[in-house]
Amino acid sequence: MSDLNHCMELAFREAIKAYESKEVPVGAVVLDPNGLIIGRGYNQVETLSDATAHAEMIALTSAMATIGSKYLEGCTLAVTLEPCPMCAGAIVLSKISRVVFGAWDPKMGAAGTVLNITACNALNHQPEVYGGIMERKAESLLQDFFRGLRGR
Repeated sequence: MSDLNHCMELAFREAIKAYESKEVPVGAVVLDPNGLIIGRGYNQVETLSDATAHAEMIALTSAMATIGSKYLEGCTLAVTLEPCPMCAGAIVLSKISRVVFGAWDPKMGAAGTVLNITACNALNHQPEVYGGIMERKAESLLQDFFRGLRGR
């Protein structure tokens, strides 16, 4: 479990960058099989006026550029919020081996909550998925952010 917590701590560092940029505080990192960060990202949807600028998408793209491959076999994606359908699709396409996430997303989650794209046997790849890792910390960061938007 400490390995999963370590992955999440790295993702939280990225989520803080999003929070400080007034973005929904979601952060992500991709680690290679040796545990080295090869990609990182945080939500930049508002900053870039781009609905696809999710933390996972940015981290996956960065990791693929780092290793020079469209596949991330043997790698781990850690993200503070359950991936949405778009990000879950990118996860499957990248062939990443493991996904670790913090808070479950009851509105858009696609790794077990609303949909389960990451476990769909009709698709050509199913990563290992570990959800709810450091869940309270992830939820608290998101709740604090949205409370601030509402002025409470």
